[in-house]
Amino acid sequence: MSQFISDTSLLIIKNRTRTERILLVLSAIFLVLYASILSFAPVVRARSYDVDLRWTHWLGVLVWLLVFYFAHREISRRLPARDPYLLPIAGLLSGWGLLTIWRLFPNFGLRQTIWLLIAGGILVLGFRLKSDLSFLRRYKYLWLTGGLILTALTLIFGTNPLGNGPHLWLGCCGVYLQPSEPLKLLLVVYLAAYFADQMPFLLPTSGDKQDRQLSPNSLLPLLAPTFIMAGVTFLLLLVQRDLGTASIFLVLYATLVFLVTGDKRVLLITGVTLLLAGVVGYFAFDLVRLRVDAWINPWLDPSGRSYQIVQSVIAVANGGLLGRGPGLGNPTLVPIPHSDFIFAAISEEAGLMGGLGLILLLGLLAHRGLLCALNAMDIFQRYLAAGLTAFLIFQSVLIIGGNLRLLPLTGVTLPFVSYGGSSLVTSFVSLLILLHISSRSRASSPATRTLRPYMQMGMIFFVGITAIAVALGWWAFWRGPDLLTRTDNPRRAISDLFVRRGSILDRNNKSINASIGSPGDYTRAYLYPDLSSTAGYTNPIYGQSGLEASMDNIMRGLEGNSGLTIWWNHLLYGQPPPGLDVRTSLNIALQEIADQSFEGHHGALVLLNPVSGEILVMASHPSFDANRLDEIWGDLIQDTDSPLLNRGTQGLYNPGTALAPLLYAGAIEYDVLPDDPSMLQYNADDIFIVDCAGQVDESYSWDSVVSNGCREGIAGLGDALGSERMLDLYTSAGLFSAPQIRLPAESMEKPLRIDNPEMVALGVGVRFSPLQVALALSPLGSAGMRPGALLVAAIESPQIGWLPQEAVDEAGVVLSKGAAISTAERLRSTELPVWESIAVAVGVTNDDQAVSWYLSGTTPDWAGTPLVLVVMVEEQNPNLAKAIGMNIWKYYLLPPEDL
Repeated sequence: MSQFISDTSLLIIKNRTRTERILLVLSAIFLVLYASILSFAPVVRARSYDVDLRWTHWLGVLVWLLVFYFAHREISRRLPARDPYLLPIAGLLSGWGLLTIWRLFPNFGLRQTIWLLIAGGILVLGFRLKSDLSFLRRYKYLWLTGGLILTALTLIFGTNPLGNGPHLWLGCCGVYLQPSEPLKLLLVVYLAAYFADQMPFLLPTSGDKQDRQLSPNSLLPLLAPTFIMAGVTFLLLLVQRDLGTASIFLVLYATLVFLVTGDKRVLLITGVTLLLAGVVGYFAFDLVRLRVDAWINPWLDPSGRSYQIVQSVIAVANGGLLGRGPGLGNPTLVPIPHSDFIFAAISEEAGLMGGLGLILLLGLLAHRGLLCALNAMDIFQRYLAAGLTAFLIFQSVLIIGGNLRLLPLTGVTLPFVSYGGSSLVTSFVSLLILLHISSRSRASSPATRTLRPYMQMGMIFFVGITAIAVALGWWAFWRGPDLLTRTDNPRRAISDLFVRRGSILDRNNKSINASIGSPGDYTRAYLYPDLSSTAGYTNPIYGQSGLEASMDNIMRGLEGNSGLTIWWNHLLYGQPPPGLDVRTSLNIALQEIADQSFEGHHGALVLLNPVSGEILVMASHPSFDANRLDEIWGDLIQDTDSPLLNRGTQGLYNPGTALAPLLYAGAIEYDVLPDDPSMLQYNADDIFIVDCAGQVDESYSWDSVVSNGCREGIAGLGDALGSERMLDLYTSAGLFSAPQIRLPAESMEKPLRIDNPEMVALGVGVRFSPLQVALALSPLGSAGMRPGALLVAAIESPQIGWLPQEAVDEAGVVLSKGAAISTAERLRSTELPVWESIAVAVGVTNDDQAVSWYLSGTTPDWAGTPLVLVVMVEEQNPNLAKAIGMNIWKYYLLPPEDL
């Protein structure tokens, strides 16, 4: 029988050794593959072999292999019955963290490699200790007192390796120790030893000696001595302002008390205490207040006090499902990514799947740690294993929850993973103790009553780990697309350095905006700067505007490419595919004429096809040079002339009598045109200081009145149409809706009714953009139809070439064909085959801006492409407005072969 038991034990030991070896080999394979990808990441990112490969991190891989080879060999000899999962879990976590640190900052990677060698040496040597760990129990007061003394020394000799922040470290010359890290371990040792020593003096309720439960009457006598030691520790950390560690101490203390007593009120009291401490800390410490504010509403100040957490969740979102790939993300955009935010760094490059894999490892660590506790040979080791497991898991949940905005930031490290020698050594010593305890597991299960608090603790672990997994999925999957389009996401600009962004072209494929350079060095060039307010800009500091903003996904390659192409580029390069070119309807030759004509003046010009809605010219002055944003941004945003404003689509101006051609056509349409405009007398007091914008002929005919913007006659048109007809006419002409042309566009709200049509006919109480006016007058050149405006004419698909685009707004009937043609003929110019009208709007008050308009369009008998032209100048100078318009017409109408 004894031989059978011996053989069975030997078989179990061999199976455990084999399981551990297999898991360590799998971990090594993962890390070698990860390191290989890191080495060639520069090639993939630059899409070129003409780069320097990364090799230094292989030193870390080599040290990791040596540490865990000898650890496995030594533990197989010294602790053959240990838990076979603990060492591989710690190995994979520490190796993953090590390679991430090498990837982020090679100098810190070298230091972490040295610390891994030290921690591994302690682990291997520690296997020689007696597995009963009696020396920890015997000198419990000495261990904790030593830790407190070291921590207290930071109040006098403390420093911070970063040069700022709390002085929580001891050391110099590049070697530092953070005493609060081992202090957590020493507190657990002290409490486990103390409670175990007190158990013989307590009355048992059931089971053997080690399964005795605490009587409620003995609670205070038992806990009183621990209040002193734990209280001194807690107060010392508060004085240090190490509030994250203080919170962990409180949780660890409550955990061990709960496991000893089985009283759930301990957990409730601890929760309330943490909440009250948070409230007090919020008002007492600036650091706590800033972190709580950033946690509650990080979007309020995303570039200031909330920068860390906002960039952390954006990093997680950037990882998506599968991650950008090792070495292909931008985790260094998150402050302190190698320590406090290493989980965000891993999630960006390993994605949701990688982050869940790391969380799964923590779940497995919690499971195996609790098994060690439940199967421990004595009550001291049981409390010790449970306390150490709680320390590792609670701290992990706390820091990962902070990365994911599930919990406020605390500044603690992620055990085994984060950079830091003190943290790594403490984690490895905790692992060493757990391995010793697991090697002396008893065969029988603990009593049911003893088991219950541990099962409840396991449920708490499960809830915490599940919560961080759900939060990871929330940011990486559900909220990810929204976060990645934020203007404060610098990863977009970095991607533009490596992936060619699509160009913006005119109708003849002449470049307006284009990316020049090579992968890794692409820069955005604005080849026709006067169009900066329309074509826009994309800038890592100042964001995006114009077509660069509205067509961003197309020019970034995220739309227009097949889903397979996007997925493959994301998988292979961690980047989108090359962007698609966008062809506009603009004509650079005509645009140059318009921009040159506006030199020294403020205003806008819109030239469009009244049939198709294609915009050939969109001039806005003053403009700006998007190539010089870094130099001139401060001046731009303070300039009272508003050069950033696209006057053609966003500027709303008093039209004065600019809509007289539309009113004229409406009166003809409804057959309400008065017989003789000379008989109209309109007295608007002193609201307008000019009667006509131009010189009226002696006949004072309707054609002359409308062409020259005479207020008496045009007010009469408004009176003849009446309130209801005028509202319908303006509405059908699109004057109360913003044109949808993939640019920011403004519009006044549609009124319920027009109370005074005469005044509205003169532009009083209404404001329209030049583009709205151009679209409203388009029916005169398109047989009564108003088109939908079109600026983006085509997108170049990599599969089938240029794909024509349609206007977003639908075309609509405004006038009958007869009324439209008749009006255009009546307003025909004597010089060119165009109809035309001029207008002046002088402000109702002295503060209002004087505006002059030139309205024109090709006549119905024009054989070429029909056009409508609207010129607006911000001054009382109708002759200037007409002169600018005539420059366009002379170029377009006289030498068509040059277009």
